[in-house]
Amino acid sequence: MPHSQRNTPMNSHYNNQHRGFTLIELMITVAVIGILAAIALPSYQDYVRKGRRADAQAFMYEVAARQQHFLVDRRMYATTLAALGLATPSSVSPHYVITLPSVVNDAQPMGFTLQAAPKDGQTSDACGTLTLNAQGVKGADKGGCW
Repeated sequence: MPHSQRNTPMNSHYNNQHRGFTLIELMITVAVIGILAAIALPSYQDYVRKGRRADAQAFMYEVAARQQHFLVDRRMYATTLAALGLATPSSVSPHYVITLPSVVNDAQPMGFTLQAAPKDGQTSDACGTLTLNAQGVKGADKGGCW
């Protein structure tokens, strides 16, 4: 090879030597991505749990409103969601079990307690089981969740 063609941009050997990333550069990139993921993933999971909790709370308000309509129409509270003509929405049912564990129709004052118990991935939500009663009193295993 003539001396004038060595180490010129036209020489393919010269171009191949200076392309790509070093192993150190790749390892640093992977480490930075890992650190960012370790910070972002728990925050994202917490955000998702709060959204699921809000869906359950909205459905609980809907059930409570239907219970009041049922009381006006029939002078008693319904003992099941089915009696209210409600089914747990698909956005809530994979994450919470909604029940009416306490319905009082034979004493004064009449009342009910609605309960949303977390299940599967939602069990790690700090609020735990949510409750709402006929007087509008909201509860949770931990305060500040409503």
